[in-house]
Amino acid sequence: MKDVRQRIAVLRTTGLFLITAVAEILGCYLTDVLVKQQRPLWLLVPAALSLALFAWLLTFHPTASGRVYAAYGAVYVAVALIWLRMVDGSPFTGRDLLGSVVVLSGMGILMGRAPQ
Repeated sequence: MKDVRQRIAVLRTTGLFLITAVAEILGCYLTDVLVKQQRPLWLLVPAALSLALFAWLLTFHPTASGRVYAAYGAVYVAVALIWLRMVDGSPFTGRDLLGSVVVLSGMGILMGRAPQ
């Protein structure tokens, strides 16, 4: 039963990190579009809401905030690369993929628990 709870906790944390990363990237992307493509100023409203959602979602993790931010950074990198491919239409490079594996491995080390 304990193993099932741990797996659910990992899935919950991973899902939360993914949603958090999308919220942050979307907020920054909308601001970037507004400035670089001279889009309407009202885009700052969903951008600000998305960034506020990002900050709020980070508060749902029970682990020390510094560790959460460090681990979240790895997920952010992976989601940003997916965004690069899907939204920006840029292909992955070998360095993109290797870097993503390295940072996600670091996340696994940071968030892993010692056997009890």
